[in-house]
Amino acid sequence: MKLKKLTGTIAAATLVMGMLAGCGASDTAAETTAAAETTAETTAAETTAEAAEAVTGEVTAAGSSALLPLAQAAAEKFMDANPDCSVTVNGGGSGEGLKQVADGAIDIGNSDVFAEEKLDASVAAGLVDHEVCVITMAPVVNADLGVDDLTTDQLIDIFTGKITNWKEVGGPDESIVLVTRPTSSGTRATFQKYALDGNEEASNTSMETDDSGVLLQNVKDTKGAIGYVALSYLTGD
Repeated sequence: MKLKKLTGTIAAATLVMGMLAGCGASDTAAETTAAAETTAETTAAETTAEAAEAVTGEVTAAGSSALLPLAQAAAEKFMDANPDCSVTVNGGGSGEGLKQVADGAIDIGNSDVFAEEKLDASVAAGLVDHEVCVITMAPVVNADLGVDDLTTDQLIDIFTGKITNWKEVGGPDESIVLVTRPTSSGTRATFQKYALDGNEEASNTSMETDDSGVLLQNVKDTKGAIGYVALSYLTGD
């Protein structure tokens, strides 16, 4: 409303100056008119630009826990620059984020995979994918195992349930405990595609979680445990 009032005032001032010049005013008056018009136009442009830059309102996002630390950091930086805007970011998993944004419950669905990989084609067609970053994921093991080097084949055999004891890969005589992600997880889909060469991951429902932070803590607290998280969760370790 302030922008409309200001524009109206400027237009009226310009009109009055124009009428004075049309009544046979001197060259000086004409120059003054031109200067006033230029100033008015500049002020209006600056005011419009400031209004366009101001961001207000609320934005909600949810989904991938792998993206969560990055999304939260981006939200905080955005709100610092735009204090009149509120951005809420939650986890829940890629599949849940995509489902919620498709249902109109949130504004942004954070996902490790494209929408068509988690939703029906007709639903996915109503969403627009935006690639915003590349995230690296890594397997993590309980530190007490003393295992710090696994081949790709060993990793595949562990996560597909073919290898069930750490002594089979040079570790102690300790049963392997898989700390897994649910099938709705984009992190699981990405890890399966690239780290496990597309092989189906074995499930362990008793240690299944769709929160990367919880998964990491479970691996730390559980003897013989192995799981995987995005590197954004390992920055302090």
